[in-house]
Amino acid sequence: MNVSNYILPLIVVFIVGYALQKKVNVYDTFIEGAKESFDMIVSMFPSLLAMIFGVNIFIKSGILKGLLKAMNPFLSFFHIPSDIIPMALIRPISGSSSLALLNHIFEKFTPDSYIGRLASILQGSTDTTFYILTLYFGSVGIKKIKHAMWAGLAADLAGFIASIVLVQLFF
Repeated sequence: MNVSNYILPLIVVFIVGYALQKKVNVYDTFIEGAKESFDMIVSMFPSLLAMIFGVNIFIKSGILKGLLKAMNPFLSFFHIPSDIIPMALIRPISGSSSLALLNHIFEKFTPDSYIGRLASILQGSTDTTFYILTLYFGSVGIKKIKHAMWAGLAADLAGFIASIVLVQLFF
């Protein structure tokens, strides 16, 4: 028996049961919430579109290849595989893109390889900083994001450095 298959349905049953006990019209409340979420999606769409557009320009322009070529002496000095850099650069922008790169690394090198472990720790120790700033800050109308952006990017850099140190120490 796989308990995880039953958790979400049990949560839904609990919520509906609780609402019925409190004499809340579950269907009308659900429809009202769905209407509110539609307005929120419409307000977030421009920010999300701009972020997706920026990521695609960055990936398709060839800037990444030139950047990797320029960084190669530095990377080889610190024994950092150049295949991890696209993931480290994309991770603060897009979680799904970084997951696709993680999958590519797993297919090319295997999860138990040095770079597979490095990519796994990088994925878990960094966040989608620009996604958070664009989507969440933009949806509530926060315009002054400079300090939050630098704090998020510093945390991402710390996560990247910690990933390298941990993999070199333990693997």
